[in-house]
Amino acid sequence: MNKRELIDAVAATSGAPRKDAAAIVDAVVKVITASLVRREPVTISGFGTFETREVGARTARNPGTGEPVAVPAHHRAAFRPGGVLKETVA
Repeated sequence: MNKRELIDAVAATSGAPRKDAAAIVDAVVKVITASLVRREPVTISGFGTFETREVGARTARNPGTGEPVAVPAHHRAAFRPGGVLKETVA
């Protein structure tokens, strides 16, 4: 499912006009993104947790030349599904 399909599904489920559903989906994505930028996890009960994880510095290889490349430490967004979601999908 892509973003357009998600918006259509939200509109169909809620009965809201597609324009309103698009605004809601965009707002949810913005709020989650802003929280992750501040390194704050976002927990949605029954669904899961969005969080950031620190990735340490490492040395990688350029696949074209085989030359080592230094990759600095950084943060990565991650999602951990909740118990209800795990059970439902399984």
